[in-house]
Amino acid sequence: MAGHRSAPPQGPAHALAQRVRALREDRGWTRERLAKEAGIAAVTLRRLESEGAIQPGFFTVGAVAEALSISLDDLFRVTQVPPVTPGLWSAGYEGRDIDSFVASLVDSHIGVVADVRLTPISRKKGFSKTRLGEALAEAGIEYTHLRGLGNPKDNREPFWDGRVEVGCARFRGLLRSQEAQADLDRLAEHARASRVAVLCFEKDESRCHRQVVLETVRSRVQVPVNPLA
Repeated sequence: MAGHRSAPPQGPAHALAQRVRALREDRGWTRERLAKEAGIAAVTLRRLESEGAIQPGFFTVGAVAEALSISLDDLFRVTQVPPVTPGLWSAGYEGRDIDSFVASLVDSHIGVVADVRLTPISRKKGFSKTRLGEALAEAGIEYTHLRGLGNPKDNREPFWDGRVEVGCARFRGLLRSQEAQADLDRLAEHARASRVAVLCFEKDESRCHRQVVLETVRSRVQVPVNPLA
């Protein structure tokens, strides 16, 4: 469907991404610390570590190896990487900028972002559908908009004025529609195979309809639900 992004192939760049991240974490370094030590931009390192989202140049790879005090041969040495456990993450971008938000997704090894806003536009820079999809694609993360799981305007006030149970009850009724059921099936399918961040605006899940989306998907697939750091 429109909006889907394919994950990058798991070739040499993917292996290098895993290796750099593992070596950095073994040292207890943040991504910002390694970027500073290597003399490269933090965004370059983030993209390098993002499951091989880029094919880095020789200078970048050499600078990273030197900062980690290892040879290029050691940097490219293949290691066994444990598989990522599938699951659901609750993600609200309120109070976040796009760079820190994507970095959190990468750090949590998110493979898919499922946007459950009814209309995926935002006055917050970087979070409208096209720009968000582009930023996620650069990080090797798939984006999908599930319009059938969006909360209509006439059911948003209860979540804002403290009548959350009223809003949740109304929204559960809306999930009986054919479009919503199809999107719930798609979300469950993603969650069986990958780490999925369910995206809306509110930072506090208790003030957002996505809590109902998450509880409903959990009834279809038994995976953990985690807050996005």
